[in-house]
Amino acid sequence: MARYLFVVPPLVGHVNPAVGVAAELTARGHEVAWAGHDDLLGQLAGPEALVFSCAVPREPPVRPAGLKGPAALRFLWQDFLVPLADAMAPGVAAALAAFEPHVVVADQQALAGGVLAEAAGLPWVTSATTSAELVDPLAGMPKVGEWVGALLDGLRARIAGGRGAADPRFSPHGVLAFTTRALLGAATLPPSVRLVGPALGARPSTTDFPWEWLDPPRPTVLVSLGTANTSAGAGFLTATAEAFAGLPARAVIADPGGVLGDVPPNVLVRPRVPQLPLLARIDAVLCHAGHNTVCETLWHGLPLVVAPIRDDQPIVAAQVVAAGAGIRLRFGRADAARIAAAVTEVLTEPAYRRAAETVAASFQAAGGSAAAAGHLEQLALESLAHLAR
Repeated sequence: MARYLFVVPPLVGHVNPAVGVAAELTARGHEVAWAGHDDLLGQLAGPEALVFSCAVPREPPVRPAGLKGPAALRFLWQDFLVPLADAMAPGVAAALAAFEPHVVVADQQALAGGVLAEAAGLPWVTSATTSAELVDPLAGMPKVGEWVGALLDGLRARIAGGRGAADPRFSPHGVLAFTTRALLGAATLPPSVRLVGPALGARPSTTDFPWEWLDPPRPTVLVSLGTANTSAGAGFLTATAEAFAGLPARAVIADPGGVLGDVPPNVLVRPRVPQLPLLARIDAVLCHAGHNTVCETLWHGLPLVVAPIRDDQPIVAAQVVAAGAGIRLRFGRADAARIAAAVTEVLTEPAYRRAAETVAASFQAAGGSAAAAGHLEQLALESLAHLAR
């Protein structure tokens, strides 16, 4: 039996894949602990999870609207990733000391996990919850790469005594990537990357969803912009509700911010939805091209309409289109007519579903949580053998 510590940022889309892998390891008899935001982990990993609480920055950064290109990259690193790592570091260090893991699994956006694991001489694996980071996005921008390197050097000096040199986004011990070539395409990858497909695990149940509202003879579309796009999504969700007023289909709209008012009778609005159970009973998804939502949709062989907003989402949206599994809309120009036309096309043109089913088959063949757990077990065996010498 081995001990595994998962280090995750306070982001739902980054925690959920790790939960699936952790559940598989637990089922195999291993011990699992978490370092991260205790409230979020209590919701997603379950009340029985062993959680070492990590702080978050006292004043979370406010991302300026319309931030793109180099300015968006600067914001990501300077205002989000590095301050988050500084805040999380004491909690991660406490977890390493108290739990004494054999292997650390550190999310790409929880930099403190990889930095401190390397400094402690522990084997660690990177969890890559979006394919956008699998090929180093800084490779073609040497000056930006040098700037990020300096930020990481400063981080190591503050939290790890200056020890270590590895890029915490790409562990030399392995990178678990929750996708496959069928979606990712032919991009060249580092040899340490393991394409395991989505790691779907049990989720906290949403017991008040009105399942009887679904009408099997009519197609139903799930509409979701994720949990981090509430302020940006009001106009888009309003246009979507208007689009469905003229369609012979139903929509379930996730509206965590409560931005929608009255909607047509064929539209159901909920602050939260039980996404995985719902995907098994619907026909298509309209979303922001978040990697988690896209992969869960394609796992179920469903076509997509994607309207990327920021960060990695345009890359993921391009992958969906290249795979033939969906249609892309421009988020800022997606009015009711464009949304209605795109939804109608993916519901009525069988090629989109066929392409989605091809990706689904590749996901299921990749092994998901079981494959990821297998890689981690092998690394733990090597770690235990080293300790026994």
